[in-house]
Amino acid sequence: MSIDKTRSDYTASWFADGIDPATFDPIRAARNSLKRDLPKRFWKDVSVEARDGLFLVMLDGKPARTRGKALLGAKSRKTADLVAAEWAECGVDIEPDKMPHTRILHTSIDHVAIAMIEVGDDILKYAASDAICYRVAEPEALVKRQEAAWRPVLEHISSRYGARFVETTGITFVAQPQFALDALAPRVRGVDDPLLLGALHVLTTISGSSLIALAVADGVLSGEAGFDAGEVDADYEVSIWGADEEAAARRAARLRDFCAAARFAVGP
Repeated sequence: MSIDKTRSDYTASWFADGIDPATFDPIRAARNSLKRDLPKRFWKDVSVEARDGLFLVMLDGKPARTRGKALLGAKSRKTADLVAAEWAECGVDIEPDKMPHTRILHTSIDHVAIAMIEVGDDILKYAASDAICYRVAEPEALVKRQEAAWRPVLEHISSRYGARFVETTGITFVAQPQFALDALAPRVRGVDDPLLLGALHVLTTISGSSLIALAVADGVLSGEAGFDAGEVDADYEVSIWGADEEAAARRAARLRDFCAAARFAVGP
């Protein structure tokens, strides 16, 4: 099999494109890719090369490309190095779920760049029913965990953006003040880099909270702290009932994706 044919099969198997409206979501793309047979590694050496204002990921001296045939490159050397490291660490099989930086960069190039408004809309939509605005009344241990994890996020959003969100107890929908939602729009709409916006979207969808995502992107929370904030309820259940091996593996995968997105969302 030729190198070109191998590369074509590789990208076709890795990134699931099509009519799915969430094609800009690298997490969903990875899940879809796992349904297919994993392709084999077809390169030996990985490097990064500066060219025409980008830092390109090079495989055996040739630039890697996305499924859309765009150059797999980034504006910052740091980003390119993170992606290149994942390619270098590949074993015999290429496992996209273990390459979160590559997935996010690829998706930002092929999908987010041509859907900036739609991606921004989706992030802002989460704020209208943000997970951290819905609290439990009991047990007291979980009430305290939610307060400790979510209060700093809400205070940051209020302080920085002047947006005060309504908190409620239970799962009944509560409408957020339009002024609060409008206050976040310039921050999200102002992201003109597809990579940064794609990373912000990943933070939002994993945590279920655009407010947590913004706190991470603003540097108020670390990736790990932001992820923990989004997992408060799930982690409490684990503390009571324990976690099986499969659930622990899923959590680890989400953490890996979240932290990768956090590294990109804060910018170079």
